[in-house]
Formats: sequence, structure tokens, C-alpha cells
Amino acid sequence: MKRFVFAAAALAVLSSMTAANAADMPRREAMPTKAPAYFAPIYNWSGFYAGINGGGGWGNASVSGPFSTGGNFDTSGGLIGGTLGYNFQMNQVVFGLEGDVDWSNLKGDATCAVGVSCEAKNNWLGTARGRIGYAFDRFLPYVTGGLAVGDVKTSATGFGSSSETKAGWTLGGGVEAAISGPWTAKVEYLYVDLQDASAPLGSTTDFRSNIVRGGLNYRF
Repeated sequence: MKRFVFAAAALAVLSSMTAANAADMPRREAMPTKAPAYFAPIYNWSGFYAGINGGGGWGNASVSGPFSTGGNFDTSGGLIGGTLGYNFQMNQVVFGLEGDVDWSNLKGDATCAVGVSCEAKNNWLGTARGRIGYAFDRFLPYVTGGLAVGDVKTSATGFGSSSETKAGWTLGGGVEAAISGPWTAKVEYLYVDLQDASAPLGSTTDFRSNIVRGGLNYRF
């Protein structure tokens, strides 16, 4: 009986020592959790925008008529103006309408009749175009085309000048990129054809231009 009491007492003391040692052991700290990865939102091109554009062009003009020798001459010059537009994005396809009006200094001169020198000049140019592009997030390549309107002034030495506003067509393409906040920048090429403008001596002038320009837009 004494042995049983002694064994029970020893077991009780051993159990209390084990529990005390376990309480004194430092607890394992919880493993830190990793923050979820951040993904920047996909850029959305939808909405209105306004901006400025500028660049230069080159091309050719031709004068034809009963007293003309078929004068053909090179033209070149600069352009600068304003832009208004609207985009609608569906998945990655972006549809848009864009209009602009530019002051223009595209001009050239050549002999257009025997002993007569002619100059053809475009003083202003406007376009109203559709656009369709494919968005790679903040990068948008596109094609564009539509109406072109501008004046064509033809001057002939000794016979005065004639100016007429003509409607033609334009076709081209470009790339636009989001640069910071609501600001985007673009570079584009347009081919513009203004035909059959009135010229002196009962002639007409065809004015064709290749235009390369950059632009800066603010999206609302």
C-alpha cells in the first residue's frame, strides 16, 4: 500500500513538471501571409476627347483646262490645328469618330501654260473621319478614313487667282498611346485628295497630299 501511494505521488509530481515546462516553451509565431498580387486595371479608351495636332505634308497638284499645258508640280508645307473625337470600346476593339480643322501652308508652283507660272496652295484643311483600332491596353493602332474639306487657291501670273472650297476624301492610319492620366499622344498618316477646284483660264486644279502629323489629346 505504501508503494502504491509513493508511485502515485511521484507520477503527480512528474505530470506537473511536464505541464510547467510546456507552458514555459515559446509559442511558434504565425507565418506572415503574402499580400495578393496587384494588377493594374485595363485601360479603357471610351469617351470624348479634345486636343491639338501639327505636322507637315508633301504631294502634288495638277492644273488642267483648255489653255493649260498640264502643269504638274510638287507641293509641301506645314499644318497645325485642333481635334475633337469620341471613342467606344467593345472588348479590345475601339470604334471612333474624329474631326479636325488645321491651318495649312501646303503649296507649290510650276509652269501651267506657255509663258504662265501657276501656284497652287491649300490654306486650311478639315477632316471628318471614322476610326477603328485594336487596343493593346494603353497602346492603340488604328485605321481611319472619311471626308476631307479644304480650300484650293490657284494663282496664274498675269491672270489673277481663283479659290474654291472643295470636298474630297482621306484615308490613313496611326498609333495612339496613353501617356499619363487622361493624356494620350498619337502619330498618324493621312492621304488627302481634293479634286477639280476652279482655276484661272477656265482650268481646274487637283490637289493631293500626304500628311504626317502628331497630336496630343485630353480624354474627358
